Amino acid sequence: MNAEVQTYIDEIASEHRPLFDRVHRLILEAFPEARLMLSYGMPTYQVGIRKLHVGAWQHGVSLYGWDKDRAAGFISRHADLVSGKGTIRLRSEEAVDVTDNDLRDLIRASLEA
Repeated sequence: MNAEVQTYIDEIASEHRPLFDRVHRLILEAFPEARLMLSYGMPTYQVGIRKLHVGAWQHGVSLYGWDKDRAAGFISRHADLVSGKGTIRLRSEEAVDVTDNDLRDLIRASLEA
């Protein structure tokens, strides 16, 4: 992990860090070869040409770069998390209602070729 990414992660508010760490762990479990870099000012996981951006915000963690059609299952189960075009907002206090399997589905839909 490069210093810029590590600095970003180190600066995540303590109440949101466990959620970020959970998403990070699930991404690397599914795609250990994922390249991690800073893009658009946030940690970005890249596998081949596909990218998933994971950024902390004041209430939790947001995910950007997922494909609407490929993530249809996740979206149908968690439509309330979709905020605007291409944004999923996971509030830290509500993320317990999103299973690891649901997050894995979203991650795979985002990063699989």
